[in-house]
Amino acid sequence: MGPSQKPNVCCRLSRRALGFFSRDAGVVQRTNLGILRALVCQESTKFKNVWTTHSKSPIAYERGRIYFDNYRCCVSSVASEPRKLYEMPKCSKSEKIEDALLWECPVGEMLPNSSDYKSSLIALTAHNWLLRISATTGKVLEKIYLASYCKFRYLSWDTPQEVIAIKSAQNKSSALARQFLLLGRHSTACFAVPCSVPCATFLTNRDFGNQQKDTPPLLFEVSSLENAFQIGGHPWHYIITPNKKKQKGVFHICALKDNSLAKNGIQEMECCSLESDWIYFHPDASGRIIHVGPNQVKVLKLSEVENNSAQHQISEDFVILANREKNKNENLPTVTASGRVVKKSFNLLDDDPEQETFKIVDYEDELDLLSVVAVTQIDAEGKAHLDFHCNEYGTLLKSIPLVESWDVTYSHEVYFDRDLVLHIEQKPSRVFSCYVYQMVCDHGDEEETTNRSCKKDCGNFKF
Repeated sequence: MGPSQKPNVCCRLSRRALGFFSRDAGVVQRTNLGILRALVCQESTKFKNVWTTHSKSPIAYERGRIYFDNYRCCVSSVASEPRKLYEMPKCSKSEKIEDALLWECPVGEMLPNSSDYKSSLIALTAHNWLLRISATTGKVLEKIYLASYCKFRYLSWDTPQEVIAIKSAQNKSSALARQFLLLGRHSTACFAVPCSVPCATFLTNRDFGNQQKDTPPLLFEVSSLENAFQIGGHPWHYIITPNKKKQKGVFHICALKDNSLAKNGIQEMECCSLESDWIYFHPDASGRIIHVGPNQVKVLKLSEVENNSAQHQISEDFVILANREKNKNENLPTVTASGRVVKKSFNLLDDDPEQETFKIVDYEDELDLLSVVAVTQIDAEGKAHLDFHCNEYGTLLKSIPLVESWDVTYSHEVYFDRDLVLHIEQKPSRVFSCYVYQMVCDHGDEEETTNRSCKKDCGNFKF
């Protein structure tokens, strides 16, 4: 069944003004986001490149804020033109920020300071200090020294558990190849968790005692190639690649409770490409799985096997295909000088740059849209466009061309955040570029002519 018809934007605004949603917490916000989604996807809406900048240091983006100079300078991207929010004092090389992430999570208890309720930036410095920085002023609110026995370098969110994971750099001389710290949202203590490679290991954080001598009880262990392990779904399942090199590109989806393989749980995308396909649990908490290859995006669903509720199966929910034309020169016969006919067979790679290829797939949770970056490289210049697909059915709703050239040999990041599209590119010799697009409603020359006529008729009258 297709999507049901929904009220238009005008109707939604009228219902909101009359207070139809005031008794249900969160409905007003969801209604507002539904209106924004309708505006984003309508035909007359365009995304205009409003700002471009370049830097010699990495550029990062978090929730409407662009960070430069190792997170020392923060620029707001929310305004019609990006503006500087703050710039922290210059620091030594040992004090520079290695990694950072935005600290926002639900509050379940009273906090001692009013600043604790506001957004913060959790920053990891080169000399192993963990800082909590105000996201609006750049002021350091808290600082914790982690350890001296290893160097920590990476931060990541464990969103479901509301925990930050802090990972060290590789250290061959250490007894543990890598160290992990887990920091709770209100925690003042950190716990080290060893990780055996190439095994994914689950351990409890009970009775840790010392971050180096005591080993917590083992809960779960599974062997996987290149330490690749993901968990998600309803009920819990995990995705691994068997620990054999020839199995690279083959994914097994298994139940967490008993390690049993789901029906149709071996997923292998039949593609011939230089870059391997990738798979992950859908971030919308639907329990679905996204499998991305060079020319297709598969959204898979996990469901019970009929007449057997103990077993689950994998099936396709929908598939997004790249817009490609069959190569006209493929398998065309060639006539030699002697008149002999020879048939040539061309086996093009699925990620051949001259064909439309998927490079990035992301999910905009507030607008419930899948964003897909597709790239085609013609001669020396590549062109990319960002497509918005319905997260429920996979229908293409909007396509946004990116005006800048896209070189497939460079590193790229693309963010879609409400009415903003941001493209960060890393060129050779550590040159970073940032392109900011903002939503505008383009009504063409007719509106511009009407506005000029209105101004002429109304004179100096101010509305």
